[in-house]
Amino acid sequence: MFKRFTAILLLVTLISSNFSLFMVYAGFQMNRNYIAATLCVNKNRPWMHCNGKCYFMKKIHQAEENEKKQEAKDNLNRLEVSFFQEPYRFIPVTPQILQAVRSNFPEYNYQYKSSYLNAIFRPPKQIA
Repeated sequence: MFKRFTAILLLVTLISSNFSLFMVYAGFQMNRNYIAATLCVNKNRPWMHCNGKCYFMKKIHQAEENEKKQEAKDNLNRLEVSFFQEPYRFIPVTPQILQAVRSNFPEYNYQYKSSYLNAIFRPPKQIA
């Protein structure tokens, strides 16, 4: 319920900001008699047959100026900041040959001796 109400409220505010001139016109048409009787600038001059149109034009001019101000403010918010960076140069790192690693252990000496006697070994002969 809360989400639906919030969505409807946001839609109404969005529409009212985009159609502000329509809202001014609708408000003028709904309250025409009241505007002509009390808010009209030319109510002291009935021969002009203004009937509140002067007030209506003043409100339309005010709404247009508000739109222009809002547009200028939006353009300031849309200020584009460009980011330039030098191209990255890949420089491979040359491998370094490390010095011989010395360990604390003594070297292993393979001390096996073979007692292979070539004189004793004779492969079997073929009988054919």
